[in-house]
Amino acid sequence: MGRTFLMDDLERAVQALDEAGLVVAATGAGMSQESGIPTFRDALEGLWARYDPQELATRDGFRRDPARVWGWYNYRRGLIAAACPNAGHEALAKLEKLVPRVVVVTQNIDGMHRRAGSGVVLELHGSINRFKCFECDHPVDDAEIPLADSDGPLDPPTCKRCGSAIRPDVVWFGEMLPAGVLEEAESLAGSCDVMLVVGTSGLVYPAAALPFAARDGGATVIEVNTERSGITGTADIFLQGPAGEVLPAIVSSLEAGRS
Repeated sequence: MGRTFLMDDLERAVQALDEAGLVVAATGAGMSQESGIPTFRDALEGLWARYDPQELATRDGFRRDPARVWGWYNYRRGLIAAACPNAGHEALAKLEKLVPRVVVVTQNIDGMHRRAGSGVVLELHGSINRFKCFECDHPVDDAEIPLADSDGPLDPPTCKRCGSAIRPDVVWFGEMLPAGVLEEAESLAGSCDVMLVVGTSGLVYPAAALPFAARDGGATVIEVNTERSGITGTADIFLQGPAGEVLPAIVSSLEAGRS
C-alpha cells in the first residue's frame, strides 16, 4: 500500500515539526513489520504454531518449560538479527538533526531504532537483546548470551549469582512495564509539542494512552499508519501509508524547507 494522504496534510505535519522543540515518536508493530519482522503471533509458525502465546510469554509458561520458551525467543532473535532497520527507522534518526529534541517511545522489542541511529529510545516492553535472571532479576551481559543455531527448544543459560535460569528482558503477559520507563514516557507525552504515532493499532494499553496525554497537553498528534486505528480519531493529522514511505517524505520536506 502506498501513500494516500493529501499533500496539504503533509505540509501541516511538516510545519508542526518545524516549530517543535520536543517530538515524541510512539511506534508499534507496524513499524517493524516493514523490516520483515513478524509480530508475536505471526511468528507462531512451523514448529511453534501449536503453542498458545500464554505458554511462550508468561512467567508460568517459562517455569513449566524454560527450554521451550528460551528456544522460542532464540528463534525470534534469529529472525530479528537477519532483518535491518527500514527507511522509517532511518527517517526518525535523521529527524534528530532537524528538531531540538526527539524521543522514540516504542512497543517493539527488536532494537531497530537503536540500530538505525536514534539516540534516545524508551522501550516500553523491554528488549529481546537484553537478559536477566528469572528469579533474582540480576541483569546479564548480552555478550554472554550468543545466538544459538537452533529453531527448537533450548536449555537457557543460568545466572552466575543464584543458578536460576536466565530469561529475555521483555515484558510478558501479566507483568509490569519496566520501572520508570512508562512514567518517563507519560511525562514526555504530556509536555511534547508534536507526537508522531507510527504503526500502532492503538489498542494495547498503557502505550495506547500516550497520544491522548499528548493531545491533552496541547501537542499536535500526527498518525502515520497503513490503515485507520484506535488513534485516528484523536490525531490532528492522519497520514495514511507505510512508515518507510511517509516518514522519509516528511523528513525530506522538512530538510527542503530549511535549505
